Amino acid sequence: MHFPGYYEFFCPVNTVAGHQALEKIPRLVQRLGARRPMIITDKGVAAAGLVDIVSDAITPGIHIGAVEDDVPPDSDLKAVHRLAAVYREKGCDAIVAVGGGSVMDTAKGVNIIVSEDADDLMQFSGAGRLTRPLKPLVAVPTTAGTGSEVTLVAVIADHERNLKMLFTSYFLLPDAAVLDPRMTLTLPPAVTAATAMDALTHAIEAYTCLAKNPVSDAHALMAVELIGQNLMSVIKEPDDADGRLALAVGANLAGVAFSNAMVGMVHTLGHSVGAVCGVPHGACMAILLPYGLEYNMHKNSHLAAQLLLPLAGVQTYARTPAHLRAQQLVAVIRQLNQRLHQQTGGRHARFFKEITGPDGNASVPVEKLNDIADKAMGDGSIFYNPEEIDRDDLIMVMSHAWEGTPLDRNLVRRGSLQIR
Repeated sequence: MHFPGYYEFFCPVNTVAGHQALEKIPRLVQRLGARRPMIITDKGVAAAGLVDIVSDAITPGIHIGAVEDDVPPDSDLKAVHRLAAVYREKGCDAIVAVGGGSVMDTAKGVNIIVSEDADDLMQFSGAGRLTRPLKPLVAVPTTAGTGSEVTLVAVIADHERNLKMLFTSYFLLPDAAVLDPRMTLTLPPAVTAATAMDALTHAIEAYTCLAKNPVSDAHALMAVELIGQNLMSVIKEPDDADGRLALAVGANLAGVAFSNAMVGMVHTLGHSVGAVCGVPHGACMAILLPYGLEYNMHKNSHLAAQLLLPLAGVQTYARTPAHLRAQQLVAVIRQLNQRLHQQTGGRHARFFKEITGPDGNASVPVEKLNDIADKAMGDGSIFYNPEEIDRDDLIMVMSHAWEGTPLDRNLVRRGSLQIR
């Protein structure tokens, strides 16, 4: 076993998880010295009645200064500035973010502006631009996928300039994360599937990438186990509150893992498919995960083999010969995607050509693969992938992920990948 000569691990987020976890928010907010939080959410979450559940749970202890549900699906610079103005106008002193990744990113952006008493969020873009703690932020995720409630990153889009800005700082970590299964009970099966596969990818790439460390490994392994044991049962029985809580905890652990270990080529390509074609991130992760494992197989098959146990269970692991366990992991993931495809009536895509827009055309046209590869070459996650990647490799991997054909298992070195 390779033990890193040096590593850092940091996660100061106070995680509260349970069937009545929302009722702990007043105590959390008060301990942070706040009395008048602003709830930031989106219209889908509000329409599902989830904001009402949160409000009912916390108003006996604290006064809500404002509820704003105008967060777009892709976190927007204008929305951040608009919500920061409402925060100031209403005299709020903390933020409770209720939603998925876009809501969390928006809340983090708002927190930067109001904490720094700034007018322009852009002056804080990049890494290390924040130098002091921000206002209290409590994150209540409504999907079991992104792990944004425990990450130090926010991505804010400037749609006028067609840019996505990255903000990275330990001060962006929420003060508390509240995991309550009531927040995910209404998720449609296809969304449950895609977000869970997002979390699974976080954990698997954290465990197999170059910056892995023993503490992130522990979080990643438990995340894989919780997702592997509970995803299909929740898809079949959406009201399974215990299963929903397990998935939420798994996503949280995966978020902690990849925040401290980074990710690899699955995210390298997934970020770029999302940017070029607008495909939801979870769908990209589900499709690309087996290809990332196959591409890196000759470098870290021993790590992939270890993940078969938590994902597939003791019996599958025991009956699989040791030298075939890495390949079996890939097979299990493909089988999982197939089962999710069937259980969601085909709404969970197994490969990119299955994803179509409202007009019936392919959401990821073959002619866009070059653009995807070009953008991927500039993605920061590429540096943490176990194997080097060049542009031709990315196009080749995307071509197979588009069609749904596996890569060759006998990987030798970058540039020599052959399909047989």
